Amino acid sequence: MPIPAPNLYPPFNIIRLSHVDFGVTDLAASKAFYVDTLGLQITDEGANTVYLRAMEERGHHCMVLHKSPGAHVKALSFKVYDEAELDKAHAWFAAQGHAVDWVERPYQGRTLATTDCFGMPVEFYFQMKRLEPIHQKYALYKGVKPLRIDHFNCFSPDVDKAVGFYNQIGFRVTEYTEDEDSKRLWAAWTHRKGGVHDLAFTNGTGPRLHHTAFWVPTPLNIIDLCDLMATTGYVSNIERGPGRHGISNAFFLYILDPDGHRIEIYCSDYQTVDPDLEAIKWDLKDPQRQTLWGAPAPRSWFEHGSLFAGVEPVASTLGASPIIAP
Repeated sequence: MPIPAPNLYPPFNIIRLSHVDFGVTDLAASKAFYVDTLGLQITDEGANTVYLRAMEERGHHCMVLHKSPGAHVKALSFKVYDEAELDKAHAWFAAQGHAVDWVERPYQGRTLATTDCFGMPVEFYFQMKRLEPIHQKYALYKGVKPLRIDHFNCFSPDVDKAVGFYNQIGFRVTEYTEDEDSKRLWAAWTHRKGGVHDLAFTNGTGPRLHHTAFWVPTPLNIIDLCDLMATTGYVSNIERGPGRHGISNAFFLYILDPDGHRIEIYCSDYQTVDPDLEAIKWDLKDPQRQTLWGAPAPRSWFEHGSLFAGVEPVASTLGASPIIAP
């Protein structure tokens, strides 16, 4: 079906994605991976929780790791424009029949917890504790030198439904691919902040989190990370890449953390701030949309994802993803 026209006047104003909360089974192992190998900065830690930020970020955290009996994703979080937008969001989700709750989150102001059209847990806030800038403290730059969190990609059992739902709250499609027989969406990339995506959807059993991406300065940082991981015990955690996507035109590397949460290291996509920018359609059978250089992705990239706590995923209404899918 056709992608929806951009909704330029949504019921509340989301600025960007903000952070993710991972349940991890071995906090020390996860801390070593994200801090010592990737180079995220610790902003607070305790016996059961670690808060992290990337080098350009002023907010207290872009990732929370909490010790858990099983690996999972607690929620995906987004920042809104101001305090009043939280009340608008609460009213909108409640009117749509979604459970809504004001929750307490460390280092944040009022936070709205709710779910999307598939029951995926999402949270919204305006205020987060600000920290001093560190982007020019070059002695702190380690690992892949992550600058900021960039996007989430989620497996969706119905990408058309996902795009329609998030279009209602202002997410605009930048690129997409569809099944030529049914004309249904196979995958779509949507944004709020003016990059190719804050939130993407890929056909598959879901909702599950496919990956969380971090923006880095250059492709050379990604190559350096491959060398580092290959010589520090993480060679088997390199899942796909490095390479360049056709969709988004970004340079990429996919890696797995100690619990299997997938992380994309990402740079070099393009700006999408014009509200009338036309979405780019890709042929589902074109292998260059996945990787411009033509190398296929491994089967795990189409099948493996992180579960959301308390959410039972369902099979895709388009069936199992073939290996050619994005």
